[in-house]
Amino acid sequence: MMKKVSIFGAGNGGVTAAYHFSKIGNKVCLYDQEKFDTQIKAINKNKGIKAVDEIHEIKMILSGFQTIEKATTSIKEAVDFSDILIIIVPSFAQETIFKKMLPYLKDDHTLIFMPGNYASLVMNKVKNDLGYNSLKSTFVDAITIPWACRLFEPGEIGIMGIKEFIYAGVFPKNETEEIIYKLNAVFPIAVKPLNNVIEAGLENINFGGHPLITTINIGLLENFDGHFNYYSDCVSPATDRASAKMEEERIGIGNGLGLELRPELDMMNSLYNTDAKSVYEFNKTSVAHAKIQSAPNSSNSRYITEDVPNILVPCYEFSKLLSIEVPIIESVIRMASVYNDIDYFNDGRTLEKMGLENMSANEIMQHVNK
Repeated sequence: MMKKVSIFGAGNGGVTAAYHFSKIGNKVCLYDQEKFDTQIKAINKNKGIKAVDEIHEIKMILSGFQTIEKATTSIKEAVDFSDILIIIVPSFAQETIFKKMLPYLKDDHTLIFMPGNYASLVMNKVKNDLGYNSLKSTFVDAITIPWACRLFEPGEIGIMGIKEFIYAGVFPKNETEEIIYKLNAVFPIAVKPLNNVIEAGLENINFGGHPLITTINIGLLENFDGHFNYYSDCVSPATDRASAKMEEERIGIGNGLGLELRPELDMMNSLYNTDAKSVYEFNKTSVAHAKIQSAPNSSNSRYITEDVPNILVPCYEFSKLLSIEVPIIESVIRMASVYNDIDYFNDGRTLEKMGLENMSANEIMQHVNK
């Protein structure tokens, strides 16, 4: 019997997810809001999604054409289609999508956020604040999406690389074994469990690279309109040293919360099946990331607007709770705030927004480990 999956968000990751989940034999429903319906219209017109074989003479992988069971702007249709709901939208849009889902959600729905960035905690608070306390939602926070991918035309994607597996945390934790088993029955790559959703947030692989490297290189990125290969051209021995210090801060926060976090290098080598001897070497030599010459061209890039408030700010909040100094993390948040004239310390995912306000570190860990 074919499994059903609903995917929310028709951006790079969402359209690629719809293509890949369908390619391995699932029935897929792809949803996006009416005001962002370009991909939905194209997929319905073309009767499916095309994955190109090459772009600008650069070879892609997993090319072909795949029909999609349903592409819709009706959130009710998408929620009713499956009990597995995969949300692949920027973190700032997660709450908007979740609120639209709420009237149609049932206890047997599993909501997977890719990447999670503590979405499970935020949405659990939203659910309760809006009076849906009796709804027994199960949330999954993945640390990333499986694909290095791009949309090139409406309904047309290119896949540069696919990770070997992804890690995810489940909330509530006591459902981890059952939910991971359920996901592995439909996912195109293996899903491996983490201890909890806070570990999943701290293990997001964009932590060290995106916000720091973008902030350091912003002059060149803006003046040359992002015409670089981000991962190879924007890193250097000096930026690598700064990244290493920031990595020490992340590991220290994990230790303070009783979590043994994986070093970034180990994580990248595992996910991409590489054997780089340093993060610098990984960025310089990664085949999956070297295929497309694209980099952020402004401080409004998601590498700042997504990753600073939703990855770095929670880390900073935990550091304050633990009385740990994190000067590199704090500096990046301050610089990004100045660049975009936004106070990310207040605008980001704070303890209050995650429903963790007035809890001690021990109480927080008890909350996510129950």
